[in-house]
Amino acid sequence: MSAVATLAASIRDLRKDYVLSGETVHALRGVSFDVPEGDYISIMGPSGSGKSTLLNLLGCLDRPTAGSYFLGGEDVARMNDDQLSETRATRIGFVFQSFNLLPALTVVENIEMPLYYSGGISASARERCIELARLVGLGQRLDHRPAQLSGGQQQRVAIARSLVNNPRFMLADEPTGNLDSATTEEILDLLGRLNGEGRTIILVTHETEVAARTARTIMLRDGIVQFDERRTAP
Repeated sequence: MSAVATLAASIRDLRKDYVLSGETVHALRGVSFDVPEGDYISIMGPSGSGKSTLLNLLGCLDRPTAGSYFLGGEDVARMNDDQLSETRATRIGFVFQSFNLLPALTVVENIEMPLYYSGGISASARERCIELARLVGLGQRLDHRPAQLSGGQQQRVAIARSLVNNPRFMLADEPTGNLDSATTEEILDLLGRLNGEGRTIILVTHETEVAARTARTIMLRDGIVQFDERRTAP
């Protein structure tokens, strides 16, 4: 990796504390790493290691207690609520284990959902959503609703939805956790293809087979980075 590689994000001494029943829980104890543009990172760790807390901070869903998180050169920790909402809507794509599709909407309508929060849907935007459906292999399922789709197809819709605003990077929380092994391979192939096209992807997983498909693995334990192993350059 070049020393002058452009960074999608930079995390420095990130800390997060919670107070539960009068006791302070140190969920993150000083996490630091850089995310070059085009990187593909898996985050692993046992229960309670800080994976979910870190993902929430990276997704601008929570604020750190201390430390800095620069997203494209801007310190997220200093953003107000409106700026955080704008960042979530326009610069980060989310993929969830449970898909989070709206059952009454079609494939295309589910992909369009983020656009409702950023000014509405133009004819060109709708065409882009259709193209995204085709990109993830659902060009023949545009009018289907989630109940008419397999789990893998629903996750493909969720991935297309995460791309609709052309985000700076994608965050995936156990994206294959509800899928069988064959469908898991299909979703990982799709994520790998998106990464090969230049998408920066960070995913949380507990499966070593999934982590092995990424370029780099960050292992958390007790709120700190236990190791940061890179296999291929971004």
